[in-house]
Amino acid sequence: MRTRLRICKEKVRFADHAAALAVAAVHGYRVRPYCCDRCGSFHLSGRLKGKRIPRPSSPSLK
Repeated sequence: MRTRLRICKEKVRFADHAAALAVAAVHGYRVRPYCCDRCGSFHLSGRLKGKRIPRPSSPSLK
């Protein structure tokens, strides 16, 4: 689903995924970053239902 232009303009823009995650972690928000299809920047979304949040990477066992 495309992000509506009005919503994109109202949200804070982040340069990359890591910057958005850092802000969310500092403030303790339960959100996930996503890349906006309108502006190409990252925004934070409060919609978590049905979204797969990747697990932290673990060292591989070789």
